[in-house]
Amino acid sequence: MDETWGLTQMTRVEVVVNGEDVAVVTELFSEVGAKGFTAFSNVSGLGHSGLHQGRLLFNERSALTFLTVVLPAERAGALLEGLRDLLEERSGVMLVSDTWVSRPEYFR
Repeated sequence: MDETWGLTQMTRVEVVVNGEDVAVVTELFSEVGAKGFTAFSNVSGLGHSGLHQGRLLFNERSALTFLTVVLPAERAGALLEGLRDLLEERSGVMLVSDTWVSRPEYFR
């Protein structure tokens, strides 16, 4: 466990998916023991599939959602595998980075 500035290193995973895939992503978070996550609904962005406006088209399942979770690195592998499997079949993007937290007990 790397500690810098009194902080503990963890792994941050960020995912943007269609609203219909949010339940699958949050289930993956739960399966790897994530203690919590943050979700932003109706996000906007420009990617290879074009511009997405941050508004409801017909319902929450039609809009994009940004989800982020922080967890110990030893649990990240299983999550990344599950997300890669999902994103092979579905639209979305995944970003993974090192992050440092001030209260590691919140994420274990």
